[in-house]
Amino acid sequence: MATGTNSAQVYWDHAAKTYDRDFTETLVGCAERDAVWEELELAFHFGQRILELNCGTGVDAVHLAGSGVKVLACDISPRMIEMARERARCSGLAERIEFRVLATEDIAALGDRARFDGVFSNFAGLNCVEDLASVARTLARLLKPGGRALFCMLGRFVLWETAWSLMHGSLRQALPRFTRGVTAGHLAGSGTVRVHYPSVRTMRRIFAPEFRLREWRGIGVTLPPAYAESWARRFPRTFSRLARADRRLGRMPVLRGMADLVLLQFARR
Repeated sequence: MATGTNSAQVYWDHAAKTYDRDFTETLVGCAERDAVWEELELAFHFGQRILELNCGTGVDAVHLAGSGVKVLACDISPRMIEMARERARCSGLAERIEFRVLATEDIAALGDRARFDGVFSNFAGLNCVEDLASVARTLARLLKPGGRALFCMLGRFVLWETAWSLMHGSLRQALPRFTRGVTAGHLAGSGTVRVHYPSVRTMRRIFAPEFRLREWRGIGVTLPPAYAESWARRFPRTFSRLARADRRLGRMPVLRGMADLVLLQFARR
């Protein structure tokens, strides 16, 4: 395992300790995940076999398994996989999910015979991949013709994030996602992970010609960012209205490109 991968593994093992509390169980996290699930339920169907990248604590894998989908769920973090296995066990759906400690960059280890009906990556996992072109080529070998690929990634320009940063007097932080890459770490000794912000156009180019971009939407045009959770809990009715509006605005040209997240749906040619 490369040094960068080792560092990322340490980072996510550390993040696993509070990941559900800091995101999964928040109002913002639940609203964003519900929007992703709307698309998952349309794209993947009973009896299909789906590859999930960066599965985290297993929330999405359990949801897919509950709809009759078989899942191979991978994550770079042993701690995340441990928590995901426990979640699956408690849900009674463990027999429909196979978990594996495997970095997205290493999915070629699955072999060309592991043919899937679709692939899914939620909440910015692919933003942390250094060589997306290599991953795209591997996925082209792993997916059956016509298979769907759903990738939920960080957007590049976020209205809420820019406004929030300016309100708090941080001009430098108002447009952070236009940088080519950001190095982040939780605490000293917790490892680092580089985050990249490819545009939708760049993603289309990287995944061509094996994949065709069918459609994409924004998630988080009107929803506040996760770090504004305290505000969301103070004004729950306003938050609910914003969440409903987000479902409509996230599909509108121009506005969908100003969301916290973009959900891309590709089809294997």
